[in-house]
Amino acid sequence: MGATRAAAATPTAAIHSAVMAAVLATFLAWSAPAKANTIDLSTWTCKQFQSASKNEITLILAWLDGYYRAEDDPLVVDTDQLDANAKKLGAYCAVHPDTKLITAADTLFERE
Repeated sequence: MGATRAAAATPTAAIHSAVMAAVLATFLAWSAPAKANTIDLSTWTCKQFQSASKNEITLILAWLDGYYRAEDDPLVVDTDQLDANAKKLGAYCAVHPDTKLITAADTLFERE
């Protein structure tokens, strides 16, 4: 039974990965930077996040949403939840500007 369950989860994981890749590609296309740009979330601080462009913030929030989502969660982007998480992260970062962004996210959002 365990093998059947694992096989059933595989298509869901593949679809989830494909949706997240499509979201990422859309955000990258919107920003259309003149030069290559990377965002290393392991080094970014709350201060950097707060001073980032709207496109960068949107991209980071979408990435965080996927990162902290359980593998079997529905394949739905809840824009109200993204907005709520943005406000929560923004409020936390305003008080803790020198905290690493991923540490702040780990504090606020539980990885399932």
